[in-house]
Amino acid sequence: MDNREKEFSRLVEQHKSTVYTVCYMFSKDPDEVEDLFQDVLINLWKGFDSFRGESKVETWIWRVALNTCISADRKRRRAGEKVPLDMNANLFSDSDEASRQVRQLYGRIGRLDLVDRALVLLWLENMSYDEIGAIVGISARNVGVKLFRIRQKLMEMSNVQTD
Repeated sequence: MDNREKEFSRLVEQHKSTVYTVCYMFSKDPDEVEDLFQDVLINLWKGFDSFRGESKVETWIWRVALNTCISADRKRRRAGEKVPLDMNANLFSDSDEASRQVRQLYGRIGRLDLVDRALVLLWLENMSYDEIGAIVGISARNVGVKLFRIRQKLMEMSNVQTD
């Protein structure tokens, strides 16, 4: 393994949870999450030599992961609906009130458009508006406006109670 491959392996090891988090936000199917994860790693590897360091490595990784997942989601939607194989596996199988609320929140977030979903994910990761803006390609002020509107959408969804 040459130095470049070692450096890439180290980078992946440090940031694999970030990549997995993004992939999981775009799909709950474990096989699809794994496919997305691999696609992100491929795209990171393809862009590894051309990364110029003009932004933080974390910002670059978030951007590649989000763009890969958004592109995959668009392709999947164009391809049409697939019939899921139900294995009766539920990550949120607890029946307590907190688990029910988490399921409802993720259901509502899942109904947002792709960019809004990405913004929520980054915000939930406690990133600053400046960091989110750098990843998504908008100003920090615009991040604040979009997050405010997203909160309003989520509140409207909770008032409708379609979960």
